[in-house]
Amino acid sequence: MLTKINHIGIAVTSLEDTVPFYRDNLGMAFTGVEEVAEQKVRVAMLQVGESKIELLEPTSADSPVAKFIEKNGAGIHHVAYEVGNIEDAISRLLAAGARMIDEKPRAGAHGTRIAFIHPKSSGGVLTELCQCGR
Repeated sequence: MLTKINHIGIAVTSLEDTVPFYRDNLGMAFTGVEEVAEQKVRVAMLQVGESKIELLEPTSADSPVAKFIEKNGAGIHHVAYEVGNIEDAISRLLAAGARMIDEKPRAGAHGTRIAFIHPKSSGGVLTELCQCGR
């Protein structure tokens, strides 16, 4: 079902302040910024090997990422695993009794389709399923 770790999401208060560390100090390839209005975030992607780091900056005080930062501070927000067929992955998880935040895929950043697994089903870690290409 899972093909690889697609990215690790990190909640930040400012992309402008955070991107330079990952790009300049760590030497990651910066692939751009995109706003995901539905999730009320701006996303910066940085490539490292086959995986990516996704920096998430809230665009609204009521966004899930803003609430996460308010409760936990900036830091690791989620781990995203790539799947070949997101509908099949969701169906398999639901059949196995997993609690899903998204029972149907939704649009994610950079042309992906995504669905989140509730942390109560994944050992306290917010887990994202990610299918590349819409």
